[in-house]
Amino acid sequence: MAYVRKLHTILLMRFAIITTLFFALVLLMSFNLPLMQSNRGELTGVRASKFKVEKPYGMTLISGGAIVVGSTNDELMNLNSFAPKTVSVSSFFMDETEITNGEYMQFVKWVRDSIARQLLAERNQELGATQAGIGEFAYENNADSENLSEYETYMIATYGDEYPGTKKLNWDAPLTWDFGEYYDQDYAEIMDYFYLPPSEWLMGIPKLDVKKFKYRYMSVDYDRPQNTVGPTDMLNQEPFISEKEIEIYPDTAVWIKDFYYSYNEPMHNNYFWHPAYRDYPVVGVNWHQANAFCQWRTNFKNIYRITRGQMEVSRFRLPSEIEWEYAARGGIKSGIYPWGTNLLIDERGRFLANFKPDRGDYTADYALYSVEAKSYKPNGYNLYNMAGNVSEWTNTSYVWNSSEYAPTLNPNLDTEQDTRKVIKGGSWKDVAYFLQVSSRDYEYADSAKSFIGFRAVQDVGPIR
Repeated sequence: MAYVRKLHTILLMRFAIITTLFFALVLLMSFNLPLMQSNRGELTGVRASKFKVEKPYGMTLISGGAIVVGSTNDELMNLNSFAPKTVSVSSFFMDETEITNGEYMQFVKWVRDSIARQLLAERNQELGATQAGIGEFAYENNADSENLSEYETYMIATYGDEYPGTKKLNWDAPLTWDFGEYYDQDYAEIMDYFYLPPSEWLMGIPKLDVKKFKYRYMSVDYDRPQNTVGPTDMLNQEPFISEKEIEIYPDTAVWIKDFYYSYNEPMHNNYFWHPAYRDYPVVGVNWHQANAFCQWRTNFKNIYRITRGQMEVSRFRLPSEIEWEYAARGGIKSGIYPWGTNLLIDERGRFLANFKPDRGDYTADYALYSVEAKSYKPNGYNLYNMAGNVSEWTNTSYVWNSSEYAPTLNPNLDTEQDTRKVIKGGSWKDVAYFLQVSSRDYEYADSAKSFIGFRAVQDVGPIR
């Protein structure tokens, strides 16, 4: 009887094992069924996950198309505007307004805080501090090395400091710029680095040394391959990568430098800093700073998306001259101004843009300087101030005859060797001619002016 029970137990165990293996095999086959049967041995391609174009905050979609760009009027100002030409433009997103002081201030404060956290982390590493205070700003990987993923462990061991994830800044520790809230002497010494010496304080008020705040980033020169003799391989980007370091604070002194023998000190003192001007377009930013802002904006958004397992977005950048003109027309192919007509006032006698309506009279349009970025009526693409307020940087080099040899598909001439960059739209200090969508002017890339700002665009996927 004991033998029979033992045999029965063995049979039950074998049946359980066989049943488990059977269901495991069925489950495995169910996972692989789409791979084995859905294509029936045919070339069907890798199925992509569903993709939805996401409109960035504060931007509007400019659907691609064809348009006649360039000046159809006499060249009164002898600025060599494009001769009339039909071109095609791909779809892109564009900022509805010029970048404001508040938006640019977000960039400035992020760079300022990241540099401060970097120096605090380095000092913490030198001291080996673990106490409260400066010890809270230790590199995340150093403070939490036990929780590294296998990938991070391998990359750090293999590439050392070349791997960007080797030393992550700690953004959770509260950073203070208030003198009365400094943690300790080491913290005070680090923060003092960012200020001018007391001998340069005005009325005893400490002032930041704005030249200490620089944004460093890597850039790919997409123009270089076409100028390289012999075959090129953009998959190997190393020869085309360069590191850039840009001072990021706007030059507030432009309000004085642009107008000799003129009292504009209040604008110099308040325009970028005072909360009353937060929604006004940022000025005093040169072409290089505008590009650095676009690069930071791309990284800022993609880092957020990567940490949440989301797909990266296309880079933000300055628009080409043709993209800018295409968007400024607002869908009206023959419009002289963004609102379509050749009139400068509406049916109620109100000016349609911020510019200089009369010789020496800046106030006829009820605006002495620039106005809020979201002022006046938007054009057909919901873009504000594509005429007047501030002129805007583009990513196009100024060459007077470029329209003669430029292609008709997304034309753009962008060379770092040519330091003259096209500006479009006219400004609060310009006469009406410069407000026309076809008018073009230029400024040197390293110049900052009180009447030049910018807005960004972003490429999108295929849209019909």
